[in-house]
Amino acid sequence: MSSPARPETARSTFLEGVRDISVLIPGVIPFGMVAGIAALQAGLSPLQAFCGSLCIFAGASQLVAYELIGNAAPLALVVIGALTVNLRFLLYSTSLAPHMQGLSQLRRALNAYIMTDQAYAFGIRRYTEFPERPYAESYYLGAALPLLATWLLSTLTGILLGSGVPAEWGLEFAIPLCFIAILVPAVKDRPGLLAALTGGSVAILAGGLPWKLSLIIGALCGILAGVLARGRRNG
Repeated sequence: MSSPARPETARSTFLEGVRDISVLIPGVIPFGMVAGIAALQAGLSPLQAFCGSLCIFAGASQLVAYELIGNAAPLALVVIGALTVNLRFLLYSTSLAPHMQGLSQLRRALNAYIMTDQAYAFGIRRYTEFPERPYAESYYLGAALPLLATWLLSTLTGILLGSGVPAEWGLEFAIPLCFIAILVPAVKDRPGLLAALTGGSVAILAGGLPWKLSLIIGALCGILAGVLARGRRNG
């Protein structure tokens, strides 16, 4: 993401975001297909499965919710599990909010809806590393909207294919690969590393708990470890 030689426009900046995010699109496709298949396996109808991606648009929390639904977990636990996995978006929103103060409430709501880990990473870099360049929101939209379209189309593909996807495709393996690609660049300091190691370790050790509670407990422990480590460092 280097400064262009020619004057920028909203359109050119949007297309720059599209080009930059395009390298991550192939990894989203199998992830979305798995989400569509998982929703059906949890007992949801095709319409409910697609609406899950359209309304929630959060792959990790969708998979956790579908897993809990499939295991007949109480509704409250399904909601808590999905929200826990997505707590990181509170931090994302907090860091992006100062850069979007001048936008209307509707535009801020749209930007919040289409936020993903990948779009946030590209967007915050544009806002913070190149504050002199205009149309930062256009760049963010260019990075975020293709991910939304890809997610919906790939989820729909998974729904239509159902259980007919050959096992040798190994779509499930794309999910941990996608999260590893997000996690590794995000671990930039010791508190972040401690949070990742704590959360992962606790989730593995608690793997035998019912209703996939290990994921929720691991996430909460990771967050707590990161917050305590950061507080100690800043104290």
